[in-house]
Amino acid sequence: MLRKISFIFVSVVSFLVAAVCAFAAPPIKIGGLFAVTGPASFLGEPERNTAQMVVNEINAAGGIRGRRLELVAYDTQGDATRAVQAANRLIKEDRVVAIIGPSTTGDTMAVIPIAERAHVPLVSCAAGSKITSPVKRWVFKTAQNDALAVARIYEYLAGRKLTRVAILTVSDGFGSSGREQLKANAARYGIRIVSDDTYGPKDTDMTAQLTKIRGSQAQAIICWGTNPGPAVIARNARQIGLKIPLFMSHGVSSKKFIELAGDAAEGIILPSGRVIVADRLPNSDRQKKPLLAFVKDYQRHYRAEGDHFGGHAWDAVMLLKAAIERGGDNPAAIRDQLEKIRTFAGIGGVFSYSPADHAGLNKDAFVLVEVRNRDWTLVK
Repeated sequence: MLRKISFIFVSVVSFLVAAVCAFAAPPIKIGGLFAVTGPASFLGEPERNTAQMVVNEINAAGGIRGRRLELVAYDTQGDATRAVQAANRLIKEDRVVAIIGPSTTGDTMAVIPIAERAHVPLVSCAAGSKITSPVKRWVFKTAQNDALAVARIYEYLAGRKLTRVAILTVSDGFGSSGREQLKANAARYGIRIVSDDTYGPKDTDMTAQLTKIRGSQAQAIICWGTNPGPAVIARNARQIGLKIPLFMSHGVSSKKFIELAGDAAEGIILPSGRVIVADRLPNSDRQKKPLLAFVKDYQRHYRAEGDHFGGHAWDAVMLLKAAIERGGDNPAAIRDQLEKIRTFAGIGGVFSYSPADHAGLNKDAFVLVEVRNRDWTLVK
């Protein structure tokens, strides 16, 4: 009996010593570029929160290969110059092995040349198709491509024979990319764009553009932007009595949009990742389990709902974890292993990267949701 107890004691001590030694090793540093403050904070704050939450949970479970993961995150404020400065700092001073973010398409496009030159993997949380199309060797993304969002909306319109469409897009990186995809894919779905207008990221009244649309033959409006502009458009449309259906992009896929638009959000349809309707998904949906776990986890940590945008960071951290587990923490190995990931069920969808595809998702990553009684419902 004494020998057995002694053996157990030695085993436990050996395990604890090994664990202490492993966590005494230098941490694996990953960088984060998030718009925590500024106009894009509704994107960056949940992304930063989620990334830190997941890193903490990975460490509590023993780290990666027994080593602690460390997140070094900077606030870009949604400003491309700040994003570039922070990216250089992460690579040259902090010596990170990979970077998550930035939060916006414009910031990401500014940072891409830096990651490419430094040979450091960048996993963007932004949606613009041009981030990964054409493929850049060191750049991946977790946000669903705007081309996929366009396809979801156009399929819905075509199915209801709503073929004359007005588009109203914000004049920034996200809006420009969306406008490009809306125009490029219209003919494929039998859609004719009868009005094409833009608005500025800081504009506070879009009545003029909406009045112009009312004078066109448009049967529906598609607004492409991120808060707060789309909420202003929703309110303006109601104020002038515009009756045609209003569609939004996935750029407003969070409760923040409903809060900003108020009653004017009612009836608006948009493409979204499944997370905001996780509890309404059938049990057969392979994303349902991780989605519900993420929503519950975020609520427990931050007393707020886990959303579409925080999900981009969840996916990025977990994809990097999988890559490091398989190939180690060398940036080149991480890049190679990311490219080999197949059928990873995350928050934004089921990811399958390849040398020809660094976005990893198809249009099934999106569902259509509608605002009903200040909440999201699935569009059947």
